[in-house]
Amino acid sequence: MPTTLDELKALTDKMVADKKKPWCAGIGSGEATGWPLTDWQEDMMLRLYGPETYDKWVSHEIPFNGPESTAALEAVGTYLKNPAYVNGGLGDVKSIATTTFQDGGLPILEGTCSLHRQGNFITQKGFFPEKVRQNLDEEVGVFQLPGTDAASKPVLGGGDLAGAFSNDADTKKVMEHITGPDFKFADLAASSWISPHKTFDTSQYPDETTKTIAELAYASTVFRFDGSDQMPGAVGAGSFWKGMTAWISGQQDLNEALTSIEESWPS
Repeated sequence: MPTTLDELKALTDKMVADKKKPWCAGIGSGEATGWPLTDWQEDMMLRLYGPETYDKWVSHEIPFNGPESTAALEAVGTYLKNPAYVNGGLGDVKSIATTTFQDGGLPILEGTCSLHRQGNFITQKGFFPEKVRQNLDEEVGVFQLPGTDAASKPVLGGGDLAGAFSNDADTKKVMEHITGPDFKFADLAASSWISPHKTFDTSQYPDETTKTIAELAYASTVFRFDGSDQMPGAVGAGSFWKGMTAWISGQQDLNEALTSIEESWPS
């Protein structure tokens, strides 16, 4: 498995040399079309520039169309804007915008592509065919999107929040339990839940795929929450989605897309 971005690029090129289309991708999601590309952009920002610059970008301390963001999207384009790399059996680069995120990784099962970047929620019911999901370890594999060097293991993710509406002793006990290292989600077999605690017994996960994902998260050298989720709604759930869609579909070039997002940022 690739341990650096250079190795990931080399693997992709080898697949092309072997007459294969490496990457599957789809960003269609109704009114939310484009959000999977925001994840790609965030992953590249975190890997190329590290957590401090990533935080400044998320909080708009540096411009959205600045050199860092531009280089990160160029890195995304290395993969997703190259017709030799993407969507074998589905069409050209533009098909990424019209393929739903639910269907984006399914061509792997048909052998028409091999790699797909997606959050681990994709292992829940309703995404892969159930016969595949029930035999996940044999049907699919997983590896961490690498960093710039083998020692760098950044992880981008999300998290669940627990809120209490009273301050009595019983409520406190419940909160302590569900946020503690011994809490286990009620239906692990049907979920993609992983404990945030490194001490959690990974043998309790329902399959090796989920166990591997958890162990990759626990071994990460840096973790950051999804950037668009932390941005103002008009950007993170608006212009960012739209700009990425316009870019991948060819309606805007890279600079136009990033500038449109920058200009949409609330003053």
